[in-house]
Amino acid sequence: MQFTLSQVPFDGPVAQTLCAEIQQEYVRRYGAGDETALGRGDFDPPGGDFIVAFDEAGEPVGCGGWRSHEEHDAEMKRVYVREHARRQGLARRLVAAVEASAAAAGRARLILETGPRQPEAIAMYEAIGYVPVTPFGHYAAEDGSLHLGKVLRADRVASD
Repeated sequence: MQFTLSQVPFDGPVAQTLCAEIQQEYVRRYGAGDETALGRGDFDPPGGDFIVAFDEAGEPVGCGGWRSHEEHDAEMKRVYVREHARRQGLARRLVAAVEASAAAAGRARLILETGPRQPEAIAMYEAIGYVPVTPFGHYAAEDGSLHLGKVLRADRVASD
């Protein structure tokens, strides 16, 4: 299957449909959706970006985005691939596109939160170089919450 990646508005219908599906996935796995506050414009350039993957028929099948976090970091959010499009390397492509976008915007590091009931995501992040970072955000004190990061631009990283 071939995929095309495109920047889309986070507040648009395509992104919001995929994000609603992500929330249902969190409900299925954790019993509740992600309660992290997302502000209007968080994913708008130049302080953020949101990318959607489309299949050959033009149907959206996955997404991922980043928003600014503190001075030099970007926080990755809403990485998701619809079930029928999984196991084809699409999540890695989406993460690579998010990384490239954040780096192009001058962000030094990409950070994320994930949880223990997403073993496939954890395995992917570790395989592509994400390592533990100081907990941050809404789930910083949550037992089992994993906080990972990857350096994008070593010349701008503050020590963690």
